[in-house]
Amino acid sequence: MVDHRHRARRAGIMRTGLVALLAGLAVACSGTAPISPSPVPSPFSDRLVAQVTGDGTFAQLTELQRIADAHGGNRATGRPGYDASVDHVAEVLRAAGFDVTTPEFSFRDRTYRNVIAQTRTGDSGQVLLAGAHLDSVRDGPGINDNGTGVATLLEIATRMTGSPPLGRAVRFAFWGAEERDYEGSQGYVDSLSAADRRAILLYLNLDMTGSPNAGYFVQGDEPATRDLAARLTALGAAPDTVKFDGGSDYAPFVAAGIPSAGLLAGDEQVKSADQAAKWGGTAGQVFDRCYHAACDTLTNVDRVALDRFGDATAGTLASLATSRD
Repeated sequence: MVDHRHRARRAGIMRTGLVALLAGLAVACSGTAPISPSPVPSPFSDRLVAQVTGDGTFAQLTELQRIADAHGGNRATGRPGYDASVDHVAEVLRAAGFDVTTPEFSFRDRTYRNVIAQTRTGDSGQVLLAGAHLDSVRDGPGINDNGTGVATLLEIATRMTGSPPLGRAVRFAFWGAEERDYEGSQGYVDSLSAADRRAILLYLNLDMTGSPNAGYFVQGDEPATRDLAARLTALGAAPDTVKFDGGSDYAPFVAAGIPSAGLLAGDEQVKSADQAAKWGGTAGQVFDRCYHAACDTLTNVDRVALDRFGDATAGTLASLATSRD
């Protein structure tokens, strides 16, 4: 039952007449929203984008597939594959030099863990937070949903390292129980003090960035949204800018008034003829035929989309972290 509600919420981003935002929060954003003519320049950003690769991201994905294969074929919250995923992600980030914690959250009288990693450099009173859900559904390994988001952030973090030359701190988050109504990210937001919330200048959510019949969607109307769109456009994939619909871990941040943006490549909605003409792929077929299914494996990933979303994310995070604006 939870999965069906989750699909219905996430589906709204692909339809015309998009649904209203959570709790009446309006985001002035549409498919025709103005896009900055070029990405925000930053030498550190350029270097990071050059280092982040689709091959590196795919190598991170391979580890998540291995973990699922070794633990009953999934990485669902509350199952051994999820705990192994938490341990793996925390180990990778500690080895890269980040300050790493695995704070607990409660769900149905049990406790589970998120993973939070932050740079040791940059102003901790000005935080750029990027997150992705670490759990899969129980029916499959969740490689596109959402191993792709997780792997993208791990590739960026390991290339950035834990002590980069930044003016603002960068924090990476890996959420549990997204597939159970975002309990991990909600628990995290609930744990923040008012000062902690104000310190987060941006939350950037990655959820499904390698769909095999890929689309290119950017959510929100922050300056970061326009920078992400400009970067994707420069990479040959001019995105559609869409409203938040409450369909992923950005929901608790939006509801808390924290500036937010999102990236995704589409799920079980059908790619239109116009979208196929713009992005390639097959019109009349869903973006991800293996959404929430056992076939969501390494073979279910568009590596070009994975690479593009990785470069756009790395570029925007790094440029904002070094920006004076």
